[in-house]
Amino acid sequence: MEQKIVLREEFIKLGQALKAAHLVQSGVEAKDVILAGQVSVNGEVDTRRGRKLYDQDVVSYKGETIRIVK
Repeated sequence: MEQKIVLREEFIKLGQALKAAHLVQSGVEAKDVILAGQVSVNGEVDTRRGRKLYDQDVVSYKGETIRIVK
């Protein structure tokens, strides 16, 4: 299933997006799963918690998909 996160600003950071989609419970959990290489952005694993996500970026984690929309 795909969730959508609507940007209120120019971008949202990867850790914040995981929390906003309720795929993780806390910033610490977001950091842990990102650093463990469990999260991909646009089909590629990204280990940067502060990775900025913009309109149409797609995040995947544990079979869930988040699409960033403006």
